Formats: sequence, structure tokens, C-alpha cells
Amino acid sequence: RFDIKMQYKQLWVRNLKLSDAGIYTCEYGSHKVRTSLHIFKLMISLDGHFLQNEVPELILMQNSSSPLPDLRITLFDSNNNRVTPELQNKSRQKYIVNLKKLESMDSGTWVCQVHSDIPLIDQNISFAVKVLGFQNPDLERKYATVDSTVILSWRLNSQKIKWKEGFAGQLNWKQQESANPHELLDFNVTAQGQLHETKKSSNFLFEIPERKPESTIEVKLPKVHFNHSGQYQCQLEYQGRHAQSKIELVVMKVSGKPVGPLSRGANMTLTCQVSGLLPPNAYLRWERVNGTKMDIKNSKQNEVKLEVNISAAGLWSCHLIEDSDRKISLHYHVEEAAAWTNYVIIGASVGGSLLVFALGCLCIISGTNWQRRRQRAKRMAQARQYLLENKTCQCQQ
Repeated sequence: RFDIKMQYKQLWVRNLKLSDAGIYTCEYGSHKVRTSLHIFKLMISLDGHFLQNEVPELILMQNSSSPLPDLRITLFDSNNNRVTPELQNKSRQKYIVNLKKLESMDSGTWVCQVHSDIPLIDQNISFAVKVLGFQNPDLERKYATVDSTVILSWRLNSQKIKWKEGFAGQLNWKQQESANPHELLDFNVTAQGQLHETKKSSNFLFEIPERKPESTIEVKLPKVHFNHSGQYQCQLEYQGRHAQSKIELVVMKVSGKPVGPLSRGANMTLTCQVSGLLPPNAYLRWERVNGTKMDIKNSKQNEVKLEVNISAAGLWSCHLIEDSDRKISLHYHVEEAAAWTNYVIIGASVGGSLLVFALGCLCIISGTNWQRRRQRAKRMAQARQYLLENKTCQCQQ
């Protein structure tokens, strides 16, 4: 590992080790020149290959012939932002620090800046950090309406950082956090760095889109059902470690009761419902298109179901609003009953009333006649009895 360049009076040392530190003396005739060699060794855990949310451990070691200086360490990430590490262990010979939880955007070249006043040291040591993970938010929420088409997408940064072969993963779906997961598909990276996907579920209606950006996992629900809501979790695996990203799918549906045209003077109840909890800054709103402020009703906080009683036909819309932004809307058309239908209903009501009145009168007349016939029969029976008694008396005479 040592080579002397006599022409330039230089000593070349390749593949430096900590044990190479010390004082080197160059003798040339009666001349002697001493040089102190100070060596740093920087090591990063897991060989610099991480999954998102993992915490790297950085070890800096030093060696020299003189007393080891007290070092000040400053770290800069790949975006040249200063990083404040958590000091775990410190001695003059070894410094151990833990970095922050990594995100996919932290991939790149980091710099460890080493400084000392006595002796004067200003040394920048660069090292590579590769973070495989998702470019999605930590917990993404996506809204959809019943019978619509939705695409759930997870964007990996494997192509961006040229991740090597050896990681795999799967995509699971479950309606609630405590429910049993259903595996929809699994995937792995090929030797050429391409993602290969395999559909697993046979009783769940979904598709894998053919055209999509590289390093993107997508699931297409061509016709969303209300019970398709829940958590869709994409999980990565690399050397026995895991990273995951969740998308919460919230589905909206609307209905009216009673179903059918709205008659004049009648009422109808419209119901708007979402399948999952809403964030505190989100709410539901019913309103009639081209209506008035009286036709608007908002849900309260944490309400996932909003009902409104209406008496006016037209196009009614339910909106899901988050931070004053309409995320999704679903319409319900309330038809007005035709005029002849109203007349038929009115006529039927009037006719029914008259029929009831007529039946009542008939019952009264029939009752009166029956009472009269009963009284007449009673009088006739009394008359016959009287005649019989008088005839009997005449025969005795």
C-alpha cells in the first residue's frame, strides 16, 4: 500500500487504515521533515441502504499520534439542509450519532463536517444515503362516489435512486384497522430494475392498469361499491425489513325516501352518507341547484350521515368539503309529479271522502228504516193479540 515517488519526494499510501495515523519523517541528507497524519473513518449502518422511517446510525472514528482532539460534528442532508443528530455516545476516539427518521426525498449525498480548533481541522466527509420508499404522504385520503372509477397509486423512488434487485412487496386491503387483510397483488423488482406484478385476489373486482409510470403500483376499481371503502396498504420488504404506505378510500352514496316523484305538498327525505370518518376540517353539505340559502344544510363535526327534509323538486347535490375545497359531489334528481297525477290524487281524495260520506249516510238511513220496521212489527203484533182477546170474549157469551 506504500509507494515512494523519488522524483517528487512523495510517499503515497493507498487504502488508508486507522492504524496508518502517526508522524512520518522524511530524511534527505541532513534535512528532516516531519508530517503528522490524522485519519478519520466514517461508517454508516446497513451499508447506506435504508427503507423510509428507518433511523441510520453514523460512527466517526479518528486516530493520530498526538492527543486526540475534541471534534465538533455538523451534518448536512442531500438538500444541503443542516441536520441536528441525536448524540448517542461520545469519546475522543469514537463518535456515534443517530440521524432523523428518513424519508424517500432524503436519498442522495450527505456531508459530515468535522471541525477542531487545536489542532485546526476542517474536513468534509461525504457519504451516500439511499432510501427506498414511497413518495405518497404518510396517510393519504382519497374520496370517490358510488359507481365511479377510481385509481389508487403508490409512487416508489426505486428508479430515481437506481435501487438494486432484491426488494419485493404486496398490496393489501381491509375495511377497518382491526379487520383481516385481503392480499390484492404482490410485486418484485427484476434484474433489469422493472416492477413485476401478480394479481392475487379472485373475488375482488379490480384491475392493474397497463400504462403507468415506472416504479408505480396502481390498482383500478372500475365501479366503486360502498363496501369497497377502507384501507389499502402497500408494503415493501427488503432484507427482512418493511416499509408501508396507506391510502384511505372514503366512498359517498345518496338516496331518497320515499322513492318516486314528489307530489305537491308532500315531503321527501334525502340522505347523504360516507363510508368512513372525516377529518375535523371536512363536512357534508346538501343544497338545491339554483336554490336559495334556505335549501342548504351542513353536517356537524364527525357526522358521516346527513339527512334533509325537502318539499321542493329539482336537482339536489351533496358535497364533501374539506378546507373549503369540494372534494366530491353526488347529485340526486327529485322529479315533480305531473299535473294530471296531482288531479288524480285530488280527485281520488275527494271521491274517497264522498264515498265515505255516502256510506255513512246509507248506514244511517238503513239503521233508521230497520228501527221503523221493528217498531211497526211490534205494533202489529200487539194489535193481533188485542183482536184475539176480544174474539175469545164474544164466544164465551
